[in-house]
Amino acid sequence: MVFRLALMAVVLALSLRPSTAQTIADRMQRVVQPYLDAQMFMGSILAAKDGKVIFSRSYGMADLEWNVPNSPTTKFNIASMTKQFTAAAILLLEDRGKLRTDDLVKKYLTDAPTSWDKITIYHLLTHTSGISDNAAKYEPGTPDKLIFRDVPLTFQPGEQWAYTDLGYMVLGYLIEKISGQTYEAFVQENIFKLLAMHDSGMFSNDTVIPRRATGYWPGDNGIENADRPDWRIGFSAGSLYSTTQDLLRWEEGLFGGKVLTPASLHKMTTPFKSDYACGLHVNRVGGHLMIEHDGNNIGYNSDMAYYPEERIAVIVLANLNGTVTGEMTKELAAVAHGETPSIPSVHKEIPLPKEILARYAGTYQFSQYTLKITPEGNHLLITYSNGDTDVVFPESETRFFSKPWPLQFEFSKDGNGKFALLTRHQSDKLENGVKK
Repeated sequence: MVFRLALMAVVLALSLRPSTAQTIADRMQRVVQPYLDAQMFMGSILAAKDGKVIFSRSYGMADLEWNVPNSPTTKFNIASMTKQFTAAAILLLEDRGKLRTDDLVKKYLTDAPTSWDKITIYHLLTHTSGISDNAAKYEPGTPDKLIFRDVPLTFQPGEQWAYTDLGYMVLGYLIEKISGQTYEAFVQENIFKLLAMHDSGMFSNDTVIPRRATGYWPGDNGIENADRPDWRIGFSAGSLYSTTQDLLRWEEGLFGGKVLTPASLHKMTTPFKSDYACGLHVNRVGGHLMIEHDGNNIGYNSDMAYYPEERIAVIVLANLNGTVTGEMTKELAAVAHGETPSIPSVHKEIPLPKEILARYAGTYQFSQYTLKITPEGNHLLITYSNGDTDVVFPESETRFFSKPWPLQFEFSKDGNGKFALLTRHQSDKLENGVKK
């Protein structure tokens, strides 16, 4: 009798014990929650292992004005994540014998300036061409136009790495010239249709796109509608939209060999300089091979990472500008790997008395520029000597942060006990200034 009761207790305990999938989902939700509490994220997230979804949730609103929530089928502009599709399209054309990636760009674009004489398609794919973003202007239309400017290269092709949107716009223009199709039609027919990515396409203000997420911006007094530029301007460097579900189909299709030949996939995922391959960053993070790219546009942020050795995919799409998508991707991936994620770097705005904000007013001298600080409401307006501006919010009496950008300011006292020293942190760059 005692044995039977003990056995029943064990069975009951096992029945109440959460499954591994539930445990992973709970842990991933705990990763996301601090960003939600700080109102730093709104969008959709998906994580998968071995092609099976282990976490798929959506947060906040696709349309705040109509109270329409985000969902796994909500469509987001993926911004620079577009580049990997452009790279794949170029490599598809190479697989079909339509071009070679070591071809000179001027073989196809004969009106390009003489400074482009040594630039190959591969240089454009790997951001090693030396062209700057003002070396040509893309004009959307029928047909699309690329207007060149005779601007000197910033370095000789292949010698250095410098990220540029223009290089990928030139690639899109090449796809159109060589295939005889529009960029949108080529990608739809040869990638999206092939992988049943029915919720992906070209972002446009003119086209009615069902379940489109509206883009938002963290304004001075809360969430605001983001500007709505002509989305076509990003072209093959940043104008596609997709969903978390479609992007999982892309990851599984690309790395499952459904899109490119093994040789082309190897080329696409082999870094050339600065851990950048063709439309993808490739490096080891925490001992795991990670193939990743992010995207940032007005109103939208995105990040997608694939770990081929474990077949783990993490996709984060946001329609509220911020700085957290990449950080969330890596923390969620840590959970998927069975590891402990890092502590979220969450910034929370606090109210400060006007007299504390007022003590920071003034002009500060940095090595290359000056900036002026003006208190406004519960934030500080930063005006740089070139006319650019930032708005930063207090998270303590001395530390302030930007909501849409990876930017923080910290004030400290000088030898006289006055708050006259200012440290500016942006990404990994640190600068010090002093009040004039």
